This record gives sequence, C-alpha cells and structure tokens, in this order.
Amino acid sequence: MSSIKDKTVLITGGASGIGKLMGVKLLEQGAKKLIIWDIDEQNLKQTVSGLKEKGYDVHSYIVDIADTSQVIETAKKVKAEAGKIDILINNAGVVVGKEFYKHTHKDIDFVMSINSNAMMHITLEFLPDMIERGSGHIVNVSSAAGYAANPKMSVYVASKWAALGWSESLRIELEKLGKDLHVTTVTPYYINTGMFEGVKSTVFLPILEPENVVESIIKAIKKNKLFVRKPFLIKLTPLVKGILPTRAFDWFTGRFLGVYKSMDGFVGRQGKSNE
Repeated sequence: MSSIKDKTVLITGGASGIGKLMGVKLLEQGAKKLIIWDIDEQNLKQTVSGLKEKGYDVHSYIVDIADTSQVIETAKKVKAEAGKIDILINNAGVVVGKEFYKHTHKDIDFVMSINSNAMMHITLEFLPDMIERGSGHIVNVSSAAGYAANPKMSVYVASKWAALGWSESLRIELEKLGKDLHVTTVTPYYINTGMFEGVKSTVFLPILEPENVVESIIKAIKKNKLFVRKPFLIKLTPLVKGILPTRAFDWFTGRFLGVYKSMDGFVGRQGKSNE
C-alpha cells in the first residue's frame, strides 16, 4: 500500500483536465506538496492561485516538455526549490486527429515527443532519487489506444503504444530491484475533458467522466495497482485481440463497437490539446 499523506507529488499537464483534478484530490487526501508542470501560463496561474488560497503548498513551473533541455533544467529547479518527488504523474498529452497522410512532419514530432519521449525524459530526471531512497511511485497515463489501432489518430496511437511498452518495461525493471518502487499504467478510453470533443461513443464504450478516472487512479496509487483500465471492456482488449483473427477483431472493434468511426466528428479542444 502506498500512502499519499505527506507526500510530494509532481503532475505534468496539471493545470487543466484530469491533471488538475488529480492535483486537487491528492491535496485533499493529505499530499504535503503539489508541483505542477504545464505550458499554459494562464491556466497554471489560475489553478495555483485557487489552491494557494485554500492553504495548500503548491509550486508551479511553465515548461514545454517537448523540449528536453527545458525538462532537465526545470527538474533541477524543482529539486532545489521543492525537494525530492515521491509520486510522479506523467499526465500531459496531445492529439492530432486526422488521417496520417494529412499530417506534417512537425505533427509527428510534436505528438511523439510529448506523449512518449517526454515521460521518459521526465522520469529519468526523478527516478534516480527514488531508487536511492528505495521508494517512489510513477503513474504513466497512456490510453486504450495503446491496445488497438484507430483511424484518424495513427500518430497518437503510435505514441501511446510506445508509452505503454516503456511503462511496462520500467515496472519490471523496478520490481527486480526489490524496493518500494511502483509503476501504474493508465489506459482509459476517451475522457470528457474537451481534448476529444466531437468523438462518438456507444453504450458499450461510453466516454468517461474525469472524476471517475481520477478516483480510479488515486485508488490505484494507494493499492500499488499495475493498471487502470477503463471502462471494463478495455480490460479485455489484449485478450480479445490475441484470440481473434485480425479481420474478426476489425469487425468486432470497428463495426460492432463502433471504435473505427469514433473520430469521424472529432473537433478537439479549440487551440489547446493538453490532457
């Protein structure tokens, strides 16, 4: 069991969406210090101001996590100003929702750098301290898209597959050390934060509410769970994909569940795409 009380937590993309909500809930449950990384200066100021008014110890840093040099320099500032991190939540993410041939090279670099590369660079900055003291918890927010392909989000899918594979490898490595080190990988379906505005859902795969996802992530931290997979059908995806022939899986996922048409009406969050 991992305790949240008196812990120092760092959340990327913590000024909006589930990142913001997680920060609030963790402070309410006894976290000693919250560190928020975000690129959106306005949202960051508003979020921090509201939390400090309630008496919470909150530190904020404007950082573009796609820039590795910024990640390294900001990590140094965090260690000097706020101390060591107990719980690291790699939450920030972006999406470009269109057919692959319509992407630019910049789109590809943008999505891959934030959704997969950044969480590795960020973790690399804080993990050695966790290993040295023999405790720490890392939460990596991937996606259900890490299990199944989907039209109009090919690069997003690629980034989340990468994040999922790395997170699992990291978990196994840390378990071999025999210390109080834990990794939780989060693979939710679409979440109602505005990031995927316009997507279509079905009764079998409903769009998730942020409060429900955050509650599950916090429970997973406390219980050292390996995965948060939501909704229930996502838990079955690896098994179903492994059993069914590819065309049968395409029919089940694409036609029956409607996943392959889910992005047809995608518009996204106006001008912003942080998770």
